[in-house]
Amino acid sequence: MLANYLIGLREGIEAALIISILVTYLVKLNEQKHVGKIFAGVIAAILVSLGVGIALTELAATAPATLEPAISGITSIIAAGFVTWMIFWMAKQSRAMAGNLRGQIDAAVRKSEWSLALVGFLAVVREGVETSVLLWSTTKSDALKDWPVWGATLGLLTAGILGFFMYKGALRINLGLFFKITGAFLIVVAAGILAYGIGELQEIGWLPLLQGQSYDLTALAPTDSVLETILHSTIAFNNAPTWFQTLGWLLYAAPTAWLFSRAQRGH
Repeated sequence: MLANYLIGLREGIEAALIISILVTYLVKLNEQKHVGKIFAGVIAAILVSLGVGIALTELAATAPATLEPAISGITSIIAAGFVTWMIFWMAKQSRAMAGNLRGQIDAAVRKSEWSLALVGFLAVVREGVETSVLLWSTTKSDALKDWPVWGATLGLLTAGILGFFMYKGALRINLGLFFKITGAFLIVVAAGILAYGIGELQEIGWLPLLQGQSYDLTALAPTDSVLETILHSTIAFNNAPTWFQTLGWLLYAAPTAWLFSRAQRGH
């Protein structure tokens, strides 16, 4: 649940920040009458994102039993890629984001009023689709199927409240520090999701390599125990992974963490 809360919070704050910049700039241009068009685009982006999540759920529910692990495995690997893209995109674009969005607003106002709806849609749909795929994947890998949804919902609600107060100027948070901490945590989460995806594909024989057990921590964290459930729900912990899963985890986490640390030092 914690992992999904932070995913919802981080992605929600990114989206709220984008919307806040767009609306604030329109107000400064005395074009506040067009704010509704921005929100029309945002709502459309949310609907598309929800549609992606529903489509994935329906696909998994109606797929043959032998195909469902393949869908879960492939989607988990894609989700890990989305997390990585999200982390580094935000680290790179955070400084130039406001200027880029204002440029899009200027171009949209010159072209057509409803171009503003497209700006709002494109600004949010990437965040929404990423979040939808990622949350679906983490929910599949979590033994507590309902809690991740609630965690993500609470994260998005928290982000919405924080975004409102940021827009009003009543709240100032260190966004650089926030994205640095959540980015580091999500690298661990993504590594666990990737390892889960590898395990799903190993089960159906698509990755018939290194299937022996690398270690067994069930004595310390028994399956379905409170400790194992908490670790599994937060960082996709596996108490008895295969060698391929462990290798995949390490080969993802180590270089990604190094590159992330290097990117942070560059700011």
